[in-house]
Amino acid sequence: MTEPDFLTETRAFYDAVATEYAGMFRDALSRMPVDRAMLALFADLVRAERPDARTAEVGCGPGRMTGPLHRLGVDVHGIDLSPRMVELARQAHPEVRFSVGSMFDLPFRDGELAGVLSWYSIIHTPAERLPEVFAEFARVLAPGGHLMLAFQVGERPSRQERPFGHPVSLDFRRLRPERVEELLRTAGLPVTSRTVREPEGAEPTPQAYLLARKPPA
Repeated sequence: MTEPDFLTETRAFYDAVATEYAGMFRDALSRMPVDRAMLALFADLVRAERPDARTAEVGCGPGRMTGPLHRLGVDVHGIDLSPRMVELARQAHPEVRFSVGSMFDLPFRDGELAGVLSWYSIIHTPAERLPEVFAEFARVLAPGGHLMLAFQVGERPSRQERPFGHPVSLDFRRLRPERVEELLRTAGLPVTSRTVREPEGAEPTPQAYLLARKPPA
């Protein structure tokens, strides 16, 4: 089957910028108290549900959230479309498992995971393909399992051209929390918490954090 253009473009973009991206965000979490709090909340929920169960970060990049999640006591496996990002993640966090993969075809059995973290990783997916992504998240989550999404709030995409001088470009899609909630509910993942914070620093838009849960058996 031919790979969709948006996946090919996303992989090429992040392979090209991986080194600069990893350097830019290496210590970012230390300056973002809301993000740290949301990650800690997700870790608490996952551990409370199934303390010894596996969790995945889908679209993990260089592991900037995967590493801290592991340090919070979560057995987490990072998945990313970009081989170069996975290579950098393994170097930075050798204690964590990382694999190259797509959120459209996750390498987990049905109901295997206690949690799925998707931190700004759905923002390159066309809106009409999001139901497929959320159905895949629902498939791999065990009954009672938790999903956390983070994304920029808005309507109009932002296109990044030649970042760090590399000859690549990519659309960064902004989303309305209400619409994402509707899609998650349709996928069998009703939202349990919604948080939206105002922009900080150079951020151009508010940021949304959604928690959803697959209903317990």
